[in-house]
Amino acid sequence: RKIFAFIMLDCPEQILGDLVTRVSPDINDLVVPLLVGDHTTAILIVGLVFLLPPAVAESPNVGEPAPGFELRDQTGELHSLEDYRDRWVVLYFYPKDDTPGCTTEACEFRDNIFAFRDRDCQILGVSLDDTDSHREFADKYDLPFPLLADVDGDTSQAYGVKTRMFGMTMAKRETFLIDPNGHVAKHYVDVDPDTHSVQILEDLATLQD
Repeated sequence: RKIFAFIMLDCPEQILGDLVTRVSPDINDLVVPLLVGDHTTAILIVGLVFLLPPAVAESPNVGEPAPGFELRDQTGELHSLEDYRDRWVVLYFYPKDDTPGCTTEACEFRDNIFAFRDRDCQILGVSLDDTDSHREFADKYDLPFPLLADVDGDTSQAYGVKTRMFGMTMAKRETFLIDPNGHVAKHYVDVDPDTHSVQILEDLATLQD
């Protein structure tokens, strides 16, 4: 966010409008002119401009259909949500391959993979990294599940997790547990990478038993 404050003296309104639009086309509502005759003698523009994250769709609510997708994994294979109909799915979004929290989270899913398989639950990781990045990440840590490359961010947008951090567009660390009918059973917003996979297994046991 940036704060802009300008004082402009004896500026015709047309020129003033052009200047405002060049600063940002979104700040017109923050312009407060003092008009005298045909000229604006003073104007103050004060606002929080405009390094805000782009608007994102709301996340699907529990009980609603999970948004569909078609994304390639680290091997180039195409995956869609429909491929996993009649199975449980852990669709976990994460910010960036091979960063500390994302590595911890992925390795926890790896270490509990057989428990998820016993529950007939498929793990799918999603970030905005490309397939090459995913392949290096998966190979480095022996990750036994698909990492989906949402390079254009459309799937992250559909799930309401696309954001900007540190000047980069990425997915927030959130997870959706999707039931065999393709509906959202749980939405995890506050994710602890160290304990997240165990938390989901406990919830799966409750939902399935």
